[in-house]
Amino acid sequence: MALFLLRERWRAWRQAFQEFFYGFAAYDVVQHLLEMRAATENLFIAALFGDLIGLPIMPPYYSLRLLPYVVPVLSTWKRRVLREREFTDEHDFHLHGL
Repeated sequence: MALFLLRERWRAWRQAFQEFFYGFAAYDVVQHLLEMRAATENLFIAALFGDLIGLPIMPPYYSLRLLPYVVPVLSTWKRRVLREREFTDEHDFHLHGL
């Protein structure tokens, strides 16, 4: 019984250390990478299916060939691109050193 409690306590400490280290070292990088991925995905879908929101960029032949792969994310992309927002929403202003 004591060995079981010791293992559980060790697992809890290890989990707490992993979460602390992730927040300390990797959280900011992961958030930045997720933002870059979202921006790249927005540009890709806008280049292919911009005609859905009034941006005719590529010929429809290529759009139709890629349509089956993009259908799952198309409705959320249209909501994300067409929602109203302030021009400062997309930028984090890092004031390091002030």
